[in-house]
Amino acid sequence: MVYALLALLSLAIFAYGFLLVRAAIAKRVAPGIEALALGAVVNFFDTLGIGSFATTTAWFKFRRMVPDRLIPQTMLCGLTPPAMTESIVYMIGLAVLVDPVLLVSCVIAVFVGGLVGVPLVTRARVWVVQMIVTIGLLIAAIVYAMQNLDLFPGGGTANSLPPGLMIVAIIANFGFGILANFGVGNYAPTLVMLSLMGMNPLLCFPIMATGASLMGAGSSIQHLRIGKVDLKIVLGLAIG
Repeated sequence: MVYALLALLSLAIFAYGFLLVRAAIAKRVAPGIEALALGAVVNFFDTLGIGSFATTTAWFKFRRMVPDRLIPQTMLCGLTPPAMTESIVYMIGLAVLVDPVLLVSCVIAVFVGGLVGVPLVTRARVWVVQMIVTIGLLIAAIVYAMQNLDLFPGGGTANSLPPGLMIVAIIANFGFGILANFGVGNYAPTLVMLSLMGMNPLLCFPIMATGASLMGAGSSIQHLRIGKVDLKIVLGLAIG
């Protein structure tokens, strides 16, 4: 199952990479310098499990780089290639230690949720997007505070979950996939939830990174086709 997931991930990387390059060439767009620097910084911390959505959104808002209505789509498209890189590393290094049923089920749930979320965010009014992004930033701030105060769940040693908790985790990941289209990252909530359920926090990384990769690829391909993204920022975040 792990090898099948790696094959699917490779296909997603190729498909999204091809479409992103083609779109950039067609519109003769070059990556923004500020977005390059931002992508390098936020994705360094993203690899450590902190997440990149909240920090990127905060910088977008502070610098007024992207209109509010385009923030979630632009951010998702730009941060998907880094998530793909992370997922390959974590899949090769840690996936064999995770229950394959839990891994594949959660990844597919996030992916499907991401597809469901695309039409919702593209049709949503600006104030709805702003509200959801605000809630996402608030949740991220609470998580960061918990980490700094040593209140973050330490997790357990399990590499799997009992059937009841596994179903809860799958349903939750479906919701995380929808919310990712609105700029609410899946890293922090996934790590908190699975740690509270007794999972080894280290083994949460292949689940959340691979889920983010496939969900991001599926959703971003649709967002690129719709065209409601700032392609200059997308390229900068991805390359950085």
